[in-house]
Amino acid sequence: MGSSLGESCASRGRTALGSSMYMEAMHFVGILSPYPSQNPDFFNWNKVKVRYCDGASFAGDVESEDQSGLKLFFRGQHVWEAIIDQLLSEGLAKAKQAFLTGCSAGGLATFIHCDNFRNRLPKDATVKCLADAGFFLDEKDISGKETVRSFFNEVVHLQGVAKSLPNDCVTAIEPPQCFFPHELIKRINTPLFILNPAYDFWQIQHILAPLESDPGGQWRRCTMNIRYCNSNQIEILHGFRKSLLDSLNKFQRNKKGGMFINSCFVHCQTMSNITWHSPTSPRLSNKTIAEAVGDWYFERGVVMEIDCPYPCNPTCFNLEFI
Repeated sequence: MGSSLGESCASRGRTALGSSMYMEAMHFVGILSPYPSQNPDFFNWNKVKVRYCDGASFAGDVESEDQSGLKLFFRGQHVWEAIIDQLLSEGLAKAKQAFLTGCSAGGLATFIHCDNFRNRLPKDATVKCLADAGFFLDEKDISGKETVRSFFNEVVHLQGVAKSLPNDCVTAIEPPQCFFPHELIKRINTPLFILNPAYDFWQIQHILAPLESDPGGQWRRCTMNIRYCNSNQIEILHGFRKSLLDSLNKFQRNKKGGMFINSCFVHCQTMSNITWHSPTSPRLSNKTIAEAVGDWYFERGVVMEIDCPYPCNPTCFNLEFI
């Protein structure tokens, strides 16, 4: 399996997911927007967007370039360190407030690097982290296979990720298990906000009902549009939601933590004006995600929001692929 993952990485190297040669211009929207109407609390902050291209949430650390005959560089950990070094030299070392955020693989990177980010900044600075759609679940798929666990296993071994994961975790259990957020959050000391949809379409399409585990295509329409899920499939999706909430059960009692778990069929929500803060944004307790995150960051109130199950939230922005 290692070589197939290596080949997948090599093919990604010819796309925007693997090389800056193919990346398009960046747009600063959502939590990065410079407009107060779109981003009420953080519009006037200095913002840096780190482009993702390493395939392991800036945690790879392999000395050799040669992977199964392919020339691949798995040194995301060094990329992370070099970026922080540069930012510190350009003014981050004087920051009074700092916020590390990321979505999807960047959300996982936020879990992995949150405490390191805190430790590199001034002791008197207010430093917090927000992981958006990065809480990947270690769940069996619809055919009973451990699809995501075996995938994480391959990534951790191929990219030498264990060195970047918490030492007390990798010495106690199998290193790939420590790549899952439910293990990472047990060890994060920095104030952390977890934003995740309970019906994360990426996880539904790749963890719960991947194509190879649905040869008859019974799940195809459901994974592309939640409105096409039948009652049986909705029950299974509710079970997936319950697994997420069970994994976050202890975190709910974290006095420094914040949470916004809405019941939408979506993936990243900080990187879009529609979902982050707009008149049509998803809301919980009548607050947009931006308002909830701002209240938590600036300690204007406790934010531990969990939505009722689908389809009860009419404010949801649900993606429709078909």
